[in-house]
Amino acid sequence: MFPELNSLLGASTDSVDRGKLTLLCDRKTNGSFLLHHFLSYYLKAGCKVCFVGLAQSFSHYSAVAQKLGVNLQSARDEGQLVFLEGLRSYTDLLFGEKTDPQNPLCFLRDGSDLKPLYDFVSAALAPSSGQRWKCPVLIVDDGSVLLSLGVSAVQVLDFIHYCQATVCGKNKGNVLCLVHNDSDGEDEENELLVKSLWHRSTLILQAEGLQTGFCKDVHGQLLITRRALIRGGGEKDRSAVYQYKIQDKNVTFFARGLSAAVL
Repeated sequence: MFPELNSLLGASTDSVDRGKLTLLCDRKTNGSFLLHHFLSYYLKAGCKVCFVGLAQSFSHYSAVAQKLGVNLQSARDEGQLVFLEGLRSYTDLLFGEKTDPQNPLCFLRDGSDLKPLYDFVSAALAPSSGQRWKCPVLIVDDGSVLLSLGVSAVQVLDFIHYCQATVCGKNKGNVLCLVHNDSDGEDEENELLVKSLWHRSTLILQAEGLQTGFCKDVHGQLLITRRALIRGGGEKDRSAVYQYKIQDKNVTFFARGLSAAVL
């Protein structure tokens, strides 16, 4: 995880906020570093994590986590991490002669809703006697992949809604979802997904590329928005913008225009 990002968010591995839906999105840049931060953060905090990896293989996430001081294989072996390797599930569906009803992504073949995936998540994060983990956490990487596979935005939103009700509401955990936001309004399904999740989320982190183009010392900017919990109660959404530079094992953040390379 990245200590500076934890500081900006007021987060600590000693005490984890619960009942939150967090949206990670990126625009004209790659915001996956945010996803890797939260994965390592929740594992180091002692949470039970169900990771729906639709964009990359387990080995990819494991290699990045290793740089951040987390061993995903050990977490998996100990039962702290339940990992759904979407790429392997796709292959089984596309090239298998029969549809495996136990495959959490079997809905891609028969055109049904995402209930099999919800059932997988619900079972993975169900409370158990003698459980030693702090709280359950669902991480989805990423919702845009489901759209590209023919799933509608409404179906994805229904899935997130039920996961939020179960994981955040019933089990007092957290849900985190990454969605790309590069459509510029041309992809209506993606726009619907991003906007709907934005309004449902408690915390939104949006990574954006610099309008001035590539810079070796400033890789992009991060918009952090904390949604007001009570509507009509006088509270307003709070937002802050920081620029950042990605390093091999860390990310540094600074106020706009205050990079050491610029001053």
